[in-house]
Amino acid sequence: MAGSIPQQFIDDLLSRVDIIDVVNSRVPLKRAGTEYKACCPFHDEKTPSFTVSQSKQFYHCFGCGAHGTAIGFLMDYDGLSFPDAIEDLANSLGLAVPREGFTASGPDKTPVYEILEQAAQYFSRALRDHPNAPRAIEYLRNRGLSGEIANRYHIGFAPPGWDNLLKALDTQAEGKRWLRDAGLISEPEGKCYDRFRNRIMFPILDSRGRVTGFGGRVIDDSDSPKYLNSPETRVFHKGKELYGLYEARRFNRQLRSLLVVEGYMDVVALSQFEVTNAVATLGTATTDDHLEKLFRTAPEVTFCFDGDRAGREAAWKALVTTLPHLRDGRQARFMFLPDGEDPDSLVRGIGTDAFINTINDAQGVSDFLFGHLAEQVDMRTLDGRARLVNLAKPYLETLPGGVFRSMMEQRLGELSGSRRLGIPQAEKRPPPRRKGWSQPGTMRPVHRAIALLLQHPQLAQLPDLPDTWQQADDKGSQILRKLLETLYENPNLTTASLVEHWQEPEIRRHLGNLAAVDLQLFDDQEDQFRGSLENLSRVARKTAFTDIRNTLRPSDLTEEEKAKLRALYDIKSKN
Repeated sequence: MAGSIPQQFIDDLLSRVDIIDVVNSRVPLKRAGTEYKACCPFHDEKTPSFTVSQSKQFYHCFGCGAHGTAIGFLMDYDGLSFPDAIEDLANSLGLAVPREGFTASGPDKTPVYEILEQAAQYFSRALRDHPNAPRAIEYLRNRGLSGEIANRYHIGFAPPGWDNLLKALDTQAEGKRWLRDAGLISEPEGKCYDRFRNRIMFPILDSRGRVTGFGGRVIDDSDSPKYLNSPETRVFHKGKELYGLYEARRFNRQLRSLLVVEGYMDVVALSQFEVTNAVATLGTATTDDHLEKLFRTAPEVTFCFDGDRAGREAAWKALVTTLPHLRDGRQARFMFLPDGEDPDSLVRGIGTDAFINTINDAQGVSDFLFGHLAEQVDMRTLDGRARLVNLAKPYLETLPGGVFRSMMEQRLGELSGSRRLGIPQAEKRPPPRRKGWSQPGTMRPVHRAIALLLQHPQLAQLPDLPDTWQQADDKGSQILRKLLETLYENPNLTTASLVEHWQEPEIRRHLGNLAAVDLQLFDDQEDQFRGSLENLSRVARKTAFTDIRNTLRPSDLTEEEKAKLRALYDIKSKN
């Protein structure tokens, strides 16, 4: 699909977006000289080795070798495909992505997204204009929601009746197909009707703000089920999506924490009280996908549960799922609501400030884990404390190695009074280095020339550059030639744009490696670049001389070829 997006648009996009803004919205950066630094989001580390260059529009980690452009960062950090990363950047600038033709290997999802957006608009209009809308509006008002909040979250209304959405959008065969693929209609025994009827509708948005599905809540609690989600579709996966996450990102410039609550109404109600960092799982337990998405958005996550037995059991399951994700720099807490309260009622009862204080006072992982396990043993006895160690060991072993795991083991030792816990050490692996890594001192002349040109594109405009090297036909020379041609035509391209010019993943990866090589050893880039091209020229001339000498006898040569051979021989002798 990457080939369907014009290269000119990608170049223009990368020239307009600032990688500092892209990275900093996800990983807080600190200025370090002319660059920006942070602890790498792609491997565990204590000392920041992740750098972002504003001049190159490129990031690089000196620890694990991760590097790339703003596009590559979104692909690695947010888990987006190449075209989705392009779409995300374009949306941030208010740009529409042009298409030259569809070349994706899988089915086109665009019609599904389009029909979902049309459905969201229909539900929104129905909340204003449908004859049955007053009942829905009354329900929202009784829940204390304002029209502003309803508009903020694009809340809508699915009217009662079997086929309102069908009639409003499309009853033709093609229209029904997209409605079915979007999970908006049901077809039991050949009958076709709307999936959502007489419900308050909550659009569920993905990281790019596209509608991927809906959650519908009944107006009359006597109806069932109380909540109804879209089924699994090509664009909607309940175990991966979080309601309100897109809005939380949009309402908060920098998210330091997220609050995970149970339902849609909790998210919306809290937002009305300026608690705009709440998200909700979609009626399912917290999954690994949820957790990675949460921690990629914010370093602190607080889970909010009912204080009853069922709530504490759900919290324990969330804790067990969370432990493997708690690498250094991440924090999880567990907040338990008073009996009979939900986040909506609690914030209305105590106010925003007190509610935030309640979040801040939530139990940390250590207190919750060891407190829960200690309830199962007699901490007054030696046997009980030994039992605590045995119960805790399997959970601590799931923690990633690092400072937090060490402190958890230390805390267990303090509680049990034992220095010998018998917990295996976390496996310490050196950070993985990316293939194709080169160091300046060992680089071939062609790789050095490419690296210099990538990092300093203005070198292509130097006058009287050596050109004899262009006789060579090896892969490196071909790439260097294409780079120069690209820069002659587009002299304002950045490092990032040059790397993204290549469709071949292997070449793009290799160029990324070269773009990340530390060339600070080279004080004079112009002389270094000219020198690299001169080295390449000498190699090309020697190769040409050897080829002629080995393939032709002197008697077979014309006078012109003999003169050329003598000239090449003289050059070879001097060098």
